[in-house]
Amino acid sequence: MTASHSDSMRVGARVPGGPITNVLVANRGEIARRVFATCRRMGLGTVAVYSDADAAAPHVAEADAAVRLAGNTPAQTYLRGELIIEAALATGADAIHPGYGFLSENAEFAQAVLAAGLVWIGPPVEAIEQMGSKVAAKKLMDAAGVPVLAELDPAEVTAAHLPVLIKASAGGGGRGMRVVRELADLEPQIAAARREAESAFGDPTVFCERYLETGRHIEVQVMADANGTIWAVGERECSIQRRHQKVIEEAPSPLVQRIDGERGSGPEAAAKRDHAGLPRTANGQSMRERLFEAATLAAGAIGYIGAGTVEFLADEAGEFFFLEMNTRLQVEHPVTECTTGLDLVRTQLEVAAGGQLAAAPPPLRGHSIEVRLYAEDPAHEWQPQSGTVHRIDIPLVATEFDILDRPGVRLDTGVVNGSVVGVHYDPMLAKVISYAETRGEAARLLATALQRAKIHGLVTNRDLLVRVLRHPAFLAGDTDTAFFATHGLDSLSAPLVSEADEALSIVAAALADAAANRKAARVGAGLPAGWRNLPSQSQHKSYESSTSATHDIGYRFTRTGVAVAGHDGLELVEAGPERVVLSVPGERGLVRRQFDIARYGDLVCVDSPLGPVSVRRLPRFSDPADQVAHGSLLAPMPGSVIRIGAEVGSALEQGQPILWLEAMKMEHTISAPATGVLSALNVTVGQQVDVGAVLAVVDPTESQENS
Repeated sequence: MTASHSDSMRVGARVPGGPITNVLVANRGEIARRVFATCRRMGLGTVAVYSDADAAAPHVAEADAAVRLAGNTPAQTYLRGELIIEAALATGADAIHPGYGFLSENAEFAQAVLAAGLVWIGPPVEAIEQMGSKVAAKKLMDAAGVPVLAELDPAEVTAAHLPVLIKASAGGGGRGMRVVRELADLEPQIAAARREAESAFGDPTVFCERYLETGRHIEVQVMADANGTIWAVGERECSIQRRHQKVIEEAPSPLVQRIDGERGSGPEAAAKRDHAGLPRTANGQSMRERLFEAATLAAGAIGYIGAGTVEFLADEAGEFFFLEMNTRLQVEHPVTECTTGLDLVRTQLEVAAGGQLAAAPPPLRGHSIEVRLYAEDPAHEWQPQSGTVHRIDIPLVATEFDILDRPGVRLDTGVVNGSVVGVHYDPMLAKVISYAETRGEAARLLATALQRAKIHGLVTNRDLLVRVLRHPAFLAGDTDTAFFATHGLDSLSAPLVSEADEALSIVAAALADAAANRKAARVGAGLPAGWRNLPSQSQHKSYESSTSATHDIGYRFTRTGVAVAGHDGLELVEAGPERVVLSVPGERGLVRRQFDIARYGDLVCVDSPLGPVSVRRLPRFSDPADQVAHGSLLAPMPGSVIRIGAEVGSALEQGQPILWLEAMKMEHTISAPATGVLSALNVTVGQQVDVGAVLAVVDPTESQENS
C-alpha cells in the first residue's frame, strides 16, 4: 500500500497466516519479478524457483535464493506443488505467493502450503474450491443473487443452443476455450478444449455456455480481510481480446463511464447524476454501484480473504452477467494500482499476515491502460514466436513494477536484453502501462511509447497494439469483445510503416551496412563504401522484409554524395554503422530523417519515428541445399506434434488438417495449403520440431498447378 493507506492496515484479531519475512514466489517471469519488487520495498526476503529453461531468467537472478525444478514443461516444474513447498522449507521461506496461472487457483496446493506451516498469500482454501469449478461457482453465485449466464452440459447441447462457448472449468487465459457454431464441430472442439485444459491446468473438465457474439468484459477488483471488510477497488474493462485472452485492459471502464456519465460512485456521485439528468437504473443505482455490489456479494458469499477479481460480461445497456471469479491477482492489476494508488501485492502480503483494511478503499483517480506485448504474429493467425530477445527498450518509462502518480509509462516485464523465449510458456514479453489524467492522454502516451520502442529479435504484436490505441473506435470507447472482427484484423495488424517509409528505412540499413563494412576493412577503411576513382556500377544489397518481399538496394557513392536507385533527390547527411541521417525530398522540400540501425547476424533492425522495420540481409549467392521442395509445409514455430490426421498417399482438400502442434500451451493446426496428395510426412506423434522444419509435403493436383 502507499504510505497514505498503509497506516490504516493494522494487525487484526484473527491472523490468517502469521508474520512474513521471506517470500517464495511459485511462478516465473514478469509476475515473479513484480512480487519481488514489492517484497524488496517492504524489506522482505525473496526466493525463486525455476525450470531448466528459465535458469538464466531475470527473476532467478533477482531473488535472494533460487531453487531448480528439474525439467522444462509446466507439468515437470511449476505445477509440481510438492517440489515448490520443499524449496520453501529448504530456503527458510515462511510464505508462498502463487502469482497467477500454474498453481495459483489450486486448492490442494494451498492446503499443502498451510499444512507445511507456511503462510499462503491467497484466499482461504474453501473459497478456491468453491470458485475452482466454474460450473459450481455459477450455481453458487446464482443462489447469492448475482446475475449469471446459465451453464450447459456439453452432452445436452443442441442446435438450438448454438453458438456456444466451451470453457475450461479449472482455469482461464483463453486455454481450453472454443466457440462452436456448427453442431458437427462440437465433439472435436470439446476434445481439443479438454487437451488444452489438461496441459495448462492439469484438469480436463470443460463446460458450455451461451456465446454472446459481442459484449463488454468488465471485472471488479476485490480485496478482503479476515475481519469481514470487503473492498471493491474499482472496475477494469478487458474487452479487447484475441482467442478469448485479454490483450488491452484499462481502468476505469469506458462503458461504465458512459453509462454513469461521470467518474465515481456512491451517494454524492448519484446526486450529481440526478442533477445532470443522467440515467439511473430502476433501483436508483449507477452501473458502477451495481457492479461493486455484485462483486462484494460474490466475495462475501464465499468468505473471501485477500485479492480477487469478479468478472462479468456486460451489454451496451449496462446489464451484466457473472462469468467467473479469479481467486488470485490478475495480470492486469497494474491499471487498478495506478488509478487507486494501492500496491495490491503489498496489500495481499499485509492481509495474509493478519492486517486489517480500512473501512473504505481509496478514491479513483485518472485513467490507466495496459497492453500485453506478446511474441506472436497477429497477421498469421497469432502464431507464437520463439527465439532471442536481442533488445527491448521502451521509451518514456518512468518506473518498473511500481505505481505511477503522474503521467507516464510503467513497464512490467519478465525479459531483458538477451533473454530467450522458449516454447514451454506463455509468449508474453511485457506489460506496458500508461497513466494520465484522461483516457485520451493515456492512450496517446502508450501508443507513442510502443511505436518508438526498440524491440529486436522476435515478431511481436506491437504494431497491432499501436493501431488499436489510435483507432477512432477505441478512442470513442467502443471496445467490445468483437473488436478485431469488427474493424478487421488484417488492417489492425498491418505494419506501422508505409511501403515508402519501409523502403526508405531499408535504404538506411544498406548504407549503414556499407559503413560497417568500411569500418571493418583492413585497407582503405577511410574511403567511402564502394568508392571508385572513376564512375562505375552501383553497389547492391538485398533484404527480405517480414512480408517476404525482397528489396534490392542499388547505391553509388559519388564526389557529391550518394545516388540511390529509385530515390532521386535523396541526400546523405551522415552514415555510420549504427546511425544514418538522410534528407528526404518531398512536395515542400527536404525533410531530415534519422535512423538507428542494429544488426544480429543477418537480422537488421531499423528504428525511426516513421516506425520500426526488421529485415533479413540476403546472401549474394544462395546455397541450393537450403531450397525446399515445392508444397513443403514448414513448422511455423517450435513445438511438439500431438496428433496426425492424414497418412502418406492421402488425397487432401485445401484447408484439411494434416497434423497438430502444441506450443506455448496452445494447439496449432497445420493444414493443406492446396488440394492435392500428401507425398511425404516427416514427423511422428510426440516428436519435437524446430521452427522451419519440413513437416510434410503436399503435391498439388494438376488443376491446382495450372490455375
